[in-house]
Amino acid sequence: MSFKLLIDEIDNNIHKILDDLSVSDILFSVEPAKPGFGDVSSNVSFLLGKHFKKNPKEIADMLSEKYNQLQSTLVSNVESHPSGYLNFFANWEKLNQLILSESNLDYYGSVDLGKNSIIVVEHTSVNPNKALHIGHIRNIVLGDTISRILKKANYKVNVLNYVDDSGLQVADIIVGFRHLGFAQDPPNEKKFDHYCGDDIYVKTTEKYEQDPSLENIRKNILKELEDGTSEIAQFADKITRRVLENQIETCWNLGVYYDCLNFESQIIRSGLWNQIFEKLKEMNLIEFENNGKNIGCWVIRGENNDEDKVLVRSNGTATYIAKDIPYAAWKLGLVNDPFNYEKYDKLQPDNHILWQTTLVPNNNFKQNFIGEKVITVIDSRQDRLQKIITTIMSKFKSKQDVYIHLGYESVTLSADTAKTLGLNTDGKQAQMSGRKGLYVNADSVYDLLKNKTTDEIRRRHPEMSDFEIKQIAHHISVGTLRYEMIKQDLDKMITFDLTKSLSLDGDTAPYIQYAFARASRIIEKSTRIPSIDIDFSLLNDQFEINLIKTIGLFDMHVMDAAKNLSPKVIARYCHDLAVSFNSFYEHVKVIDLGNEKLENSRLCIVNSFKLTLEKALELLGITAPDKM
Repeated sequence: MSFKLLIDEIDNNIHKILDDLSVSDILFSVEPAKPGFGDVSSNVSFLLGKHFKKNPKEIADMLSEKYNQLQSTLVSNVESHPSGYLNFFANWEKLNQLILSESNLDYYGSVDLGKNSIIVVEHTSVNPNKALHIGHIRNIVLGDTISRILKKANYKVNVLNYVDDSGLQVADIIVGFRHLGFAQDPPNEKKFDHYCGDDIYVKTTEKYEQDPSLENIRKNILKELEDGTSEIAQFADKITRRVLENQIETCWNLGVYYDCLNFESQIIRSGLWNQIFEKLKEMNLIEFENNGKNIGCWVIRGENNDEDKVLVRSNGTATYIAKDIPYAAWKLGLVNDPFNYEKYDKLQPDNHILWQTTLVPNNNFKQNFIGEKVITVIDSRQDRLQKIITTIMSKFKSKQDVYIHLGYESVTLSADTAKTLGLNTDGKQAQMSGRKGLYVNADSVYDLLKNKTTDEIRRRHPEMSDFEIKQIAHHISVGTLRYEMIKQDLDKMITFDLTKSLSLDGDTAPYIQYAFARASRIIEKSTRIPSIDIDFSLLNDQFEINLIKTIGLFDMHVMDAAKNLSPKVIARYCHDLAVSFNSFYEHVKVIDLGNEKLENSRLCIVNSFKLTLEKALELLGITAPDKM
C-alpha cells in the first residue's frame, strides 16, 4: 500500500474528528500535495463553511489543532495553510521503511480493483489484406497496455483479436490475385503482408475507376466469402492466413500477445446471428419498417436525432452491424458458444498458447474466452456504431458499463518523418490511407528506429558486441514506439516524429530508459548487493524524500489507470519517476562517501527506484536495458 497508507490514515482520522463534531456526509478529498502544501493536503475545510459559519482558514486552524492531539503513526505534523487547505507532513523515517521495503516485493504496485473477475479486451482487429501501419500501432499498443494494467489490478483478462476475413478489403485483394494477374508469391523476398497492401490492394482499388465491371466481380466474391464453402472462399482463407501470420509477427516483435483469434467468416456461418435476431425482436430492440425509405427493413431506431440504422435490408441480407452484435453478445456469454478451438500454428514468444476459433469439430477441450465485462479498442470514427452495440448489450444484460468502447484519435506522421520514410507530403503531416497507399507500415518505422539507435549505441559503446547492441537497440525502438502511442490523451491526435521520439531529453521512452541505466550503473560500480536492512533515519535529504515519495505512489497510479482505462497515467508516472531520480542523481552522491551506513541507505533507494520503474514500464510493455 506504501504512500496510500499515509493517505488512508489521514482520511480515517479526519472522519473521526468530524464524527466527534457531529458532522457527516462530507465528501472531502485527501491527496498527495502540490509543492508548498506539505506531503498530503485536504480540502475538508472548504466544505464545512456552512456548518460552522466560519471561513476555511479558521476551520483549518481548528481541525489542525484537533488532529495534532490524535495519536498518529505516519503523520508528524498538521498545519493550516493560509488558503484554507489542511496540510499534513509525513513521519518520513517510518514511511521510508514502509515504501522501500514494499517496493522490493514482487507484487509491488498491485491493486485489487478487479476482485479476480473476468474481463475481455479486444484490440488490433485489422483487415488481413495488408501490413500493419503506424496508425494501427496506437490501437495495438493501447489494447495491450490496458490488458497489462487490468491484470495488475487483479482482473483475469482474455485478450481477443477479431479477424475481419470476409469484408470488402479482403475481396479487393482476391480480385487482384484472381482477375488482375498478381502472383501468389511476392517479388524480392518481400513480406507477404507488405506485398498485399503496397502492391495488390492499392493497385486493385485504382483499377475500379478504370474498369467498372470489376465492381460486380468484387460483389460476387464478397458473397462467396460470406457463404464460405466455395473454392474462392477457401483460396481467400489461405491468403488471409498468410497475411495474418505476418501481422501477428509484427505484434509479437512489439511485445503484444493474444489469447484467441476470432474470425468473422466463422461468426457469419456459426448461426449466432439467428439467435440474436430473434432476441432483438423479442425485446423490441428493433422494428420492422412499413413505410419510408427503409420500407421492408428491420431497423434500430436512432436516438437524439440520429438516423435509424438498418440491421436487415428489405432483401433479407444483414448489414455489417449484424456481424458485430452477435459477436458482442458472444463475448459477454449471452449466447451459446458455437465454436471449437484449436491452437495457432506457432507458439507466442512469451510461451503463451494462442488459440483460434474453428467450426470444425476436434478433440480439444472447450475454451472459454467470454467476460463479465468487455472493452473494445476501436478508433473514434466508429463511435456511433459502438454506441449502438453498447446500448444493446446493456439492455441484454440489464446492466450499464458491461460493454465499453475505448476510442482514440488517429496517428499522423510529421512532415520530416514522412520524408525520411519516402512519402512526399509537401511539408505537411501525413494522414494515412491504406486504400490510397498513403501509409507507412509499422515494420519500416521499427526498422528505421532500430537502425538509428544501433548507430548511436555503436558510436557510444564501441566495446559492445553486435548481439548486445542489437538487443539494446530493439528495446529502445520498441519502447519508443509504444511510449509515443501511450503518453497522449486518447482524444488527442498523435503526430509521430522519429527524431523527437528518440531524444534522451523530455517526455520520451529513451529518457526514462536512460534513468534506469544510470541506476544500474550506480549499483554496478558500488560492487555491493543492495539491501533493505539499513538505517532509514539517514534518508532525510529533500531529493531522497522526493524520490521515495514518488516510488510510494505507484499503486495509486495503477488504481487510477485501471479505473479510468488510461494508460497515459502510467506513462506520466514513469516519466515523473525518472525526473525525480535524475534530480536525486544530480544532487545526491551515492558511492565513495566514506560512510558505509549512508551508502547502503542510498543504494537501497537507487535499487527501489530501479525495481519500481521496471514494474511500471512492464505495464507499458517497455523493457529498460541496463546499458544505453
